[in-house]
Amino acid sequence: MTYSTLEIKHEGHIAHVILNRPDAMNSMNPDFWSEFPAAIRQIDEQGESRVIVISSTGKHFSAGMDLSVFLNMKESFKGDPSRRAERMRRMVMLLQDSFTAIEQARMPVIGAVQGGAIGGAVDLLSACDMRYCTKDAFFTIKETQLGMTADVGTLQRLPKLIPIGVVKELAYTGRNFGAQEAQQLGFVNQVFDDQKAMLDAVMKVAQQIAANSPLAVAGTKTMINYAVEHTVAESLTYMATWQAGMFQMEDVFSAMEAQKAQTQPDFPPLHGAIKKLNQ
Repeated sequence: MTYSTLEIKHEGHIAHVILNRPDAMNSMNPDFWSEFPAAIRQIDEQGESRVIVISSTGKHFSAGMDLSVFLNMKESFKGDPSRRAERMRRMVMLLQDSFTAIEQARMPVIGAVQGGAIGGAVDLLSACDMRYCTKDAFFTIKETQLGMTADVGTLQRLPKLIPIGVVKELAYTGRNFGAQEAQQLGFVNQVFDDQKAMLDAVMKVAQQIAANSPLAVAGTKTMINYAVEHTVAESLTYMATWQAGMFQMEDVFSAMEAQKAQTQPDFPPLHGAIKKLNQ
């Protein structure tokens, strides 16, 4: 596919998704909301990549929702209130699904942030597995200052990443929180001097992940995400059921033999999407 808001690069087993509207501060226009989930799901369905890195171009990571989206929404606030409300509900759920695609991807997704990550950008990053940023980065749950409630995932995911009292302060006030505070809170893993240093380090982390069995990593992501939403007992039961079906010895023996030989194991990729029942 070709994209107007994104650029996709493949580096070995790493898929690099780059937000690419720097002149508009990578704001999320209508095209973005269809292109972004399509790109993530295509990478997942192909099964060749083992890690997805999301970064951007220009001074800022993303200014969040583009004004054109709000203008389009304003035009829809006409007619029968019940039908209008039902349409609005479906629209919000469609936007939410754009970032749920990050969680549903089998491989880990890493966010790499420079400059501002505002509004919808925080929704996107909250769905990532890990986040890294430059020292000039800042984050804002901007929606409250715009007269609306954040509705694309921040308020649902961020309380599971940082203390809920802090989430409430950030959401109620809409204030910026910078790189150091984000790291102290555990929202970002590490802070770097500039974007190049950050991307170099992020790619090294991605390469370490990609060197492991993609099935083992996919299982690990699934289990951690499940544990966030369930009790320890439920999560252990699910883990046992997962292992009963997914645990096989091929990747284990490949890893053990590679360690003995001090070489890199050669793991087969995950299967791609099934397009037809006879494939």
